[in-house]
Amino acid sequence: MQDVVEVRREPRSVEEIRGDFPILSRQVHGKPLVYLDSAASSQKPLAVIEAMNAYYRSSHANVHRGVYEISEEATEALERARTKVARFINARQSKQVIFTRNTTESINLVAYSWGWANVKAGDLIVLTTMEHHSNLVPWQLLAQRSGARLEFVPLTPEGLLQLDVYARLLEQGPKLVAFTQMSNVLGTINPVKEMIAQAHAAGAVALVDAAQSAPHLPLDVQELDADFVCFSGHKMLGPTGIGVLYGKRELLEAMPPFLGGGDMIRSVSLRSSTWNDLPWKFEAGTPAIAEAVGLGAAVDYLSALGMDWVRQHERSITAYALERLQTVPQLQIYGPLTEELRGGVVSFSLADIHPHDLASILDQEFGVAIRAGHHCAQPLMEHLGLVATARASFYVYTLPEEIDVLVQGLRRALEIFQV
Repeated sequence: MQDVVEVRREPRSVEEIRGDFPILSRQVHGKPLVYLDSAASSQKPLAVIEAMNAYYRSSHANVHRGVYEISEEATEALERARTKVARFINARQSKQVIFTRNTTESINLVAYSWGWANVKAGDLIVLTTMEHHSNLVPWQLLAQRSGARLEFVPLTPEGLLQLDVYARLLEQGPKLVAFTQMSNVLGTINPVKEMIAQAHAAGAVALVDAAQSAPHLPLDVQELDADFVCFSGHKMLGPTGIGVLYGKRELLEAMPPFLGGGDMIRSVSLRSSTWNDLPWKFEAGTPAIAEAVGLGAAVDYLSALGMDWVRQHERSITAYALERLQTVPQLQIYGPLTEELRGGVVSFSLADIHPHDLASILDQEFGVAIRAGHHCAQPLMEHLGLVATARASFYVYTLPEEIDVLVQGLRRALEIFQV
């Protein structure tokens, strides 16, 4: 199957980019949609929608099995998407790219497969206080079952990792360290390259949760020297239902399968089986073929924009958001207050207005979509002394005018609650 949408490669304005996203032209409650929840899930450009549509219209069949033409086309489309992702993250080989459902499944795969084979009673796993539940719960389960222990890198008042504590924890010889590259709550961008190098010097394996960073920052897994990197398609313009686990080949080769069934086997007898080569050893059953095609199209789209441009745009829009939000009375921002140290995510509270009430007012009166809650980071909320925050997050299609509408809505909320 041929790629159906050719994406322009010259620099483009944000206004022009917005034309590629059909949903951004709709209204909610009679107001133009202002979508400020891209950290939860990004919107999809026509290039992705049409690539998946073309696959279903012309080339859908199961993969790796059929010897007829459209099955071979489907297989080619799936594996071409894998190659695109490998190139996007600068993996040495496409077989190091494992397709999963999402970041959560990718981390669970490592915890169950690598973790069960390597983590024993008394071993140390080092995490951080800012982690998403997806990078906490799998390790908690592993620790409970194996007898390993967990320790955590705390945060500074500015929302940065206390790297001196990290260094001291590494002196205890952990088996694994796992941390986010960019916090989904604070927006903090962590120095993961240096942290990985320190972990390796201490003899630890390093896993990076790149769910928030892969869509927004240039990602080079070879430069980082990460052992495992996990991210999701739906946060980077791609469809839901597909994620990626990157791993160093020697680690993946040594790991036992995560799930058993079709496509991950080489041979099966009644009492034993042997496993397929990478990457298929970890891809049991029929894969998310159309979703992989969509992810490949999303990678093409981001590559055409250029990840340096993506980062530059988000730094600009985040700086503007920080400036404008700080003009709102009684508003508290959490995390670093400079765009150099954070990605396009701003969590905040406004007076004593519950974040859910705030989100409802913004939606119904201004058409603004933000996230309200604990953001799947309850330990971080506890550290902040909060139950929930409001969160605005930005992407390639976010305009300064949308920040202005957000600020207008926040001021209106103060009027409504008379605070």
